Amino acid sequence: MSGPGTATGAAGRAGNSDALENLARVGLIAYGVVHLLIAWLALQLAWGGGGQSADQSGAMETVASSPVGKPLLWVLGIGLVALALWQIAEVLRWRSGWSATGETRKRAVKKTVKAVAKAVVYAALAYTAFRFATGNGSSSSAQQQQTAAGVFGWPGGRWLVGLLGLVVIAVGVHHVIKGAKKSFLKEIDLASAPPAAERTVTRLGQIGYPAKGVALAVVGALFVWAAVTFDPAKASGLDGALRTVLDAPFGKALLTLVALGIAAFGAFCFVRARYPERT
Repeated sequence: MSGPGTATGAAGRAGNSDALENLARVGLIAYGVVHLLIAWLALQLAWGGGGQSADQSGAMETVASSPVGKPLLWVLGIGLVALALWQIAEVLRWRSGWSATGETRKRAVKKTVKAVAKAVVYAALAYTAFRFATGNGSSSSAQQQQTAAGVFGWPGGRWLVGLLGLVVIAVGVHHVIKGAKKSFLKEIDLASAPPAAERTVTRLGQIGYPAKGVALAVVGALFVWAAVTFDPAKASGLDGALRTVLDAPFGKALLTLVALGIAAFGAFCFVRARYPERT
C-alpha cells in the first residue's frame, strides 16, 4: 500500500541515488559550461567582436557550431534535465513539512519554492539545448519579447510583466548578498575538501554570485521598464541587459568585470560538481 510517507521515502531514495548524483554532476558541469560561454560572448561584445546573442541561446549556438556541437548539446541537455529532477526530488523531500507549523513549515515552503524555481531554470536551459541540438534553436531575446508582447494582451498583463521584473531584481539582489555573505557555502559539503579547494570555491563564489546578480538585476529592470513604457521590445533578456551595461559610462570596463564574474560562476559550478550536496 502506498501513501505520502512512501512517496516521500521514494523521493528521498531517488534524491540520494548514485545514478542521479552522477547525472547531477554532469548537469552542474553543463551549467558551468553555459556560464563560461556566456562570459566569452560578453567579452566579445565588450571588445567589438560580438555577433551572437550574449545569453543562453548564444551559448548554445556557439556549441552547435563546433565540430562535436550536436552530440555535446544532447549531453548538456540530459545533464540539465538531471539537475531539474534533482530539484524535483527536493520538492518531494520537503513535502511533509508543508502541513507543519511555525519554523518547520516556513523552512519547508522556502526550500520548496527555491527548488521549484531552480527546476524551472534547469528545465528551460535543457529545452534550449535540445532545440539547438535538433536544429530548431532561436534567439531567446526575441522569444522573451514575443512572450512579453503576448502577456501585455492579458487583463493586467502589464502589471504581470512588471511584477516579473521585480522578482528577477529581487533574485539578482539575493545573488549579490549571497556572494557577499558567503552563504553559498551552506549548500556545499566541504568537510572532505582540502583547504586549497575550500579557498578556491569560496573566492569563485564571492566573485561569481554578485556578478550574476548584477546581470539578473539589470534583466529585471528592463522588464520593469518594458511594463512602465508598455513596450515589449524593452524586455530583451540577458543579452539586452549586457548591452545596457555596455552603453553605461565606462561600459567596456563594467561589462568586462561582469563577464569575468560570470566566468567565475561557471568555474564555481565545476568545483560545485565535485561536491553536489543538495540545497
